Amino acid sequence: MGFFSSIGKSLLGKSKVDPETLDELEEILVRSDVGVKTTLAYIDRLEARVAKEKYKSEEQLQRMIREEAVSLLKMNDPVAQGWTESSIPSPYVVLIVGVNGVGKTTSIGKLAHRYKHLGKKVMLGAADTFRAAAVDQLNIWAERAGVPIVQQGQHADPAAVAFDTVESGIAKEMDVILVDTAGRLHNKGSLMEELAKIKRVMGKVSEEYPHDVWLVLDASTGQNAINQAKAFQEVVDVSGLILTKLDGTAKGGIVLGISHELQLPVRYIGTGEGLDDLAPFDAEAFISKMM
Repeated sequence: MGFFSSIGKSLLGKSKVDPETLDELEEILVRSDVGVKTTLAYIDRLEARVAKEKYKSEEQLQRMIREEAVSLLKMNDPVAQGWTESSIPSPYVVLIVGVNGVGKTTSIGKLAHRYKHLGKKVMLGAADTFRAAAVDQLNIWAERAGVPIVQQGQHADPAAVAFDTVESGIAKEMDVILVDTAGRLHNKGSLMEELAKIKRVMGKVSEEYPHDVWLVLDASTGQNAINQAKAFQEVVDVSGLILTKLDGTAKGGIVLGISHELQLPVRYIGTGEGLDDLAPFDAEAFISKMM
């Protein structure tokens, strides 16, 4: 049972949210990793909706619960902001960031596969040169997706790799250019300086590059994911999120919390390890699944 169903049971038969019910709702939402800030915002919206419209059946109540959650998510909906996969420019240059272990390299491989099957020519850039395994892993995903990759091996200058990837992608008339980066938060200062440099150097090819900076987060880590996002936002202008490990719905509230608190759109969600286990985020479908 999704946590929105728990909310429905708490409110059933009540025309307003009384203090006792409010406490119960807060507990359900916070326990589901929605976060305190988003929990309060959501409850305020729901309380106002219930007081204004009332409800006569559990079905009506569940609809209100669902619609207010969807509305909260759609405040940062990428489609509403004019972004769709079919409307991206060519070449579309994206910098991918995130800490080690969140599924960043896997997500890049899935993105490459997805865009290729949408008829796009895709190129990857292995700018995570801190770990030799990172370059090797991206090579494996490039092979699986059947796309070219620019690499210079371990210890190469990440910014130089990113610059070369963009230039090569342009020369070869690629439609989508995805650049991987290192994710060692234990050395936060150096990492963030490196990311800022990579972005700055990519901008030397054209001031519009990168078009987007997507942050990959492991949804199963709860509030820690929000802390990671804040750290990255301090240095790079994150424009969208990719949430991984959303196989189940027990902790799915983190999606609501991350999107609302960071005021960022969720672009994609990953639900498995296969090449096809990545999809554009659909707020209505996601919330319905959690009812």
